[in-house]
Amino acid sequence: MDMGFVLQQIINGFSLGSMYALIAIGYTLVYGVLRLINFAHGDIMMVGAFSAFIALGVLTGWKFDHISMAVFFTAVTISIIVTSIVGILTYVSAYKPLLDKGAPKISLLITAIGISFFLESLFNVIANQYLGGTYQAFYFPKWFSTIIHIGSLTIPVLTIIVPILTLILLLGVLYILYRTKVGIAIRALAFDIYTVKLMGANSNFIIGFVFALGSALAAIGGVAYAMAYPSIDPYMGMLVGLKAFAAAVVGGIGSVTGAVIGGFILGFAEIAIPGFFPELGGWKDAFAFILLIFVLLFKPTGIMGIDFERQRF
Repeated sequence: MDMGFVLQQIINGFSLGSMYALIAIGYTLVYGVLRLINFAHGDIMMVGAFSAFIALGVLTGWKFDHISMAVFFTAVTISIIVTSIVGILTYVSAYKPLLDKGAPKISLLITAIGISFFLESLFNVIANQYLGGTYQAFYFPKWFSTIIHIGSLTIPVLTIIVPILTLILLLGVLYILYRTKVGIAIRALAFDIYTVKLMGANSNFIIGFVFALGSALAAIGGVAYAMAYPSIDPYMGMLVGLKAFAAAVVGGIGSVTGAVIGGFILGFAEIAIPGFFPELGGWKDAFAFILLIFVLLFKPTGIMGIDFERQRF
């Protein structure tokens, strides 16, 4: 087999896996603190992509012919802020009242699914009534589409930037968790939420920060995904969110590093297996969940699964 072809599949797989990883970190952060699977997180990623698109439209007067880097990064910054606010509002309006009342986990799970459908329906209405249709092309500076030729390899600049950005953000999240006071508070809250409250810590602020941080990463992942497959729609977060959740579980939900590793593994499997075995192309979307089942059969806690009675993140 041609080595250039193999390297091409590896590069493409890691690029896709990086997008899953950014979203998976949000799943694992929320689960680590609240033991809650926030199934609305995939749609938070969709909100990030739409926020960036709308911001780009407003900043350029809906003329996407020549988007400068300054305009693009301004739009991405606006998207991160808006998506973080949506994440905080999700916690404050939907999860916090149930947590305060000691509601069972199934109630929180159903609420998460309800939020997911609400966000999808909301942006479906916005897209159809104000943007001209459900499906929209996503525009960005042409530099990101620049192709680098190395021998037989053809590498878009974007496929290099996204994995590097993911690793930088991973280091940033780990720095926050282990080198800052808010990070210490997050890990303490994850270990014993009731004791932290008794010690006078503002648990609502800490949890809100976790939702904001996870949502910000999801927004970056959503923008990256929209650039790689240059289109957006209100339901784009559904399948991507499920795959990112699978990545978090494969890597070991509760482990930030595991979430990134799981994202890379799933992205590689989704790209490389159909590449090496074209006859399996129709099973592309199933590979993530087949791999999930396979991993859980042999290691139920995931690759970097941790003992939640002794460790967090």
